[in-house]
Order: sequence, then C-alpha cells, then structure tokens
Amino acid sequence: MDPQWDDMRVFLAVARESSLSGAGRILKMDPATVGRRISRFEEALDTPLFVKSPQGYALSAAGDRLLGHAEAAEQAMRAGQEALVGPSDTLSGQIRIGAPDGSANYLLPQVCARIGAENPDLDIQIVALPRVINLSRREADMAVTVSAPTAGQLLVQKITDYKLHLVGSRHYLRAHPPIEKLEDLKDHKMIGYIPDMIFDRELDYLNDLGVDRVALASNSVSVQIKLAAEGTALCVAHDFTLPSHRSLRKVLTDKISLTRSFYLVRHQGDQRSDRLNRFAQGLSKGIRDEVVRLEGLT
Repeated sequence: MDPQWDDMRVFLAVARESSLSGAGRILKMDPATVGRRISRFEEALDTPLFVKSPQGYALSAAGDRLLGHAEAAEQAMRAGQEALVGPSDTLSGQIRIGAPDGSANYLLPQVCARIGAENPDLDIQIVALPRVINLSRREADMAVTVSAPTAGQLLVQKITDYKLHLVGSRHYLRAHPPIEKLEDLKDHKMIGYIPDMIFDRELDYLNDLGVDRVALASNSVSVQIKLAAEGTALCVAHDFTLPSHRSLRKVLTDKISLTRSFYLVRHQGDQRSDRLNRFAQGLSKGIRDEVVRLEGLT
C-alpha cells in the first residue's frame, strides 16, 4: 500500500499530541482507529514511526526524519486549496491565534472584531494562554509573543513596542503611605506573577525592580490588574490596559517606566499562503493601532 496524504495527516496529529487520544480529538476519530491507522502506516513504510510507552507516543528517529516532510506536505495541501479557491477581496475559513492573556484580553478582541466584520466568512479563534503557544504542534496558525523565538523554522516579525508602569488604585493610594521615591515601595504590597510560572524572561518585571516578595500572585496578568483595581496592592500594568480600569493610577512614572515588544510568530512555510499573509498584515497593523490608541488615553 502506498502512503496517502490522509496517512500523513494522522501521523502529524499523533506527533503533535504525543497520544492517540489527543490525536483523536483533533481528527474527530476514536483513539483505537487512530492507533490502527498508525500501525498500518508504519507497515506501509516498513519502519516504526513512534516509540510507545505509558507516557505516550514519542517520535522514533525515522518519525523525526519524516516530520519535516509531513509538515511540508501539509503546507503544500493548504496552498493548493487556496489556489483552487482563487483570489478574493475577503478572507474565509478558520484562523487560530495564540496570545498571552494580556494582549488576548485587552487588544485582540477589538482588533479581531474589526477584521471579522470586514471578512464575514472568516472564523477567528483566539487562544489565550499564560504560556508560550506551541506552533510546531499546530496549537495555532500564528502567535503573538513578548520575545522573539530563536529556535525552529519560524517567521518572526516585530509588531510594536508597548509601555508598562507601576500602578495602584485611587483607594489604595489614599489609604497607604505616599510613594515619592523607590525606597518607599518597601512599605507596600506587590502583585505579580507566580515566580515559578513566569514563562518568559520579559515578564519578570518585579525582579527588574528589585522586589523580592510578591504578596498576591497569579499566572494571569488580567487577574493581577483586577487585584490592583480592587485596592489590594500595587502591580506593574500595561498602559493599554488602563482605560479599562479607570480606578488605577500610575506611580513613580519618572523612576519606573518599562518598554516591551510584541512579535508575530508564524510557521515559515506559511508565508506561501496569501490568506495567512493578508491576515497577519491586518492583525499586526490592528495591534499597532490599538496600542497607540489605548496608550493615548492614559
């Protein structure tokens, strides 16, 4: 039996999910059926593609060599489908974006709503996770990140810089000692990330400020900002979040002002897709414009 594209599709799902059950969810197949398909594929190729263990399915050396070719075939199939559809003034189909929850909560809803309104046949999915999105497992078609990855066959473009400041609610600032210099911070509680769950060095704001204790912590920036808005403590917040939390006020702006960047990360092979290129261009411009707009309101 000669291998078919559908065999490659099953192989890719198991490789990305490392389990039959995970692949079954993606493929909408029973796990036993997925297992039989993989066994049949391995027999056709006369080589084991996975090493099976109680922990799941790990790629064998042969499977690892096949993976790049399977991904190239997947990208070629997508490009072929786009070519058959032909050019269009509007986008269609499904596009999934992965993003850290700060941008996913405060920027992407407005940006994606506008793109969706302009492209009524387009389905946009936003995956908001407080961790790095795994593009190699196709968790998303593209991802917004806070640092530029250096490994993997990825297309990386900088979207924009954004500002962050130390903030506290009006109620908190009235009820606690004044903050006029950096040394005054020792008399105040801080909100931040759970230290062992900081998934990117660029998010370790409090360490950069010399803060050694986080009284209230969350792996979600949205939770941190809402805790600050409740008047519980101080936190470092993106300027673009402040229009949504009018009770928050910047403090020590002459001493504490951070700049970080957003990047758009895509599969390198996807740059052959006119549809994804156009969406990426619109998404990047939308995020840039929204950061400028929201920062201008603070």
